[in-house]
Amino acid sequence: MCRSIKTLRPPVLPEEATEEEIRAAALQYVRKVSGFRAPAAHNREVFDQAVDAIAEATGALLAGLEVRGQGAARQAAAG
Repeated sequence: MCRSIKTLRPPVLPEEATEEEIRAAALQYVRKVSGFRAPAAHNREVFDQAVDAIAEATGALLAGLEVRGQGAARQAAAG
């Protein structure tokens, strides 16, 4: 596992992860899986598409997770 990807859910983070933090984790994941720190020009588009897709999936995951003891607080904040 890529050690530079940090846990993005409460209570590890005091607040919800920012879009920037989610994208940074997605970028680290794609770098690790592809083996490229910076892809060549002919791979740039597919590399960026992968980062976007993983960031979107990560955001959906984090939004859908229920952390014990925080469900009521989340519902109160939404209502």
